[in-house]
Amino acid sequence: MIATIQYKSRKLKIDLTQPIDISIAINASKNNVNAWYVAPPKITPVVDGNWVANVKNGACINFNNIEFNPHAHGTHTECVGHITEEVQSINKHLKTYFFLAEVITVAPEKLNDDFVISKKQLQFAIGNKKRDAIVIRTLPNTNEKLTQQYSHTNPPYLLEEAAVYLRQKGVKHLLIDLPSVDKEKDDCQLLAHNAFWNTKGKIRKHATITELIYVPNKVNDGMYILNLQIAPFENDATPSKPILYNILE
Repeated sequence: MIATIQYKSRKLKIDLTQPIDISIAINASKNNVNAWYVAPPKITPVVDGNWVANVKNGACINFNNIEFNPHAHGTHTECVGHITEEVQSINKHLKTYFFLAEVITVAPEKLNDDFVISKKQLQFAIGNKKRDAIVIRTLPNTNEKLTQQYSHTNPPYLLEEAAVYLRQKGVKHLLIDLPSVDKEKDDCQLLAHNAFWNTKGKIRKHATITELIYVPNKVNDGMYILNLQIAPFENDATPSKPILYNILE
């Protein structure tokens, strides 16, 4: 099925039968991707006395409770409520779901004891392109990202200057294959989060950050249509399923 999307003055065609899923699913396993020092997610049947809500155990239905943390256990999309005292809901602020996106690949640079993504790297990768969303794939890019245990590993992160650059360039939606755009242990400065959402100025309530994505190596850098699908949680963050579509010539 071919769909036509109007983007400003351009009509762009995409093939809806060829989605590129760049999300990491949540599963009840110690091998589930994990960050921020929490236990693995749990998916367990409801128990009511001797009754266990599992067909395998004799029930007529499977009826599970799910325990997880959206920031730690898979691909998630967050709003500025992640870092503000005032409660903000991603479900209320994200109201459109299709965006013109650019996929870029970046090899984080060594800075003291860290690996970082700088403004200069983003400038080189994006150039003069104007995009609603930027999807950052970091190198090395292996399928170990699907099961990585990130706690206490000091993963790469964005420098504040890089987040400022994206904000000033008008990028509304930032997607990255790391557990955070900020340094794992930074004394709660959250420099990149604050810079991207402009918390010291007019806060960008409709801007989002999506973390813990995975962009397979077969996906080329370049322009795509992004469908940013979220679960409707009234929370600062929610599990999400970002989908890319190739733009047809």
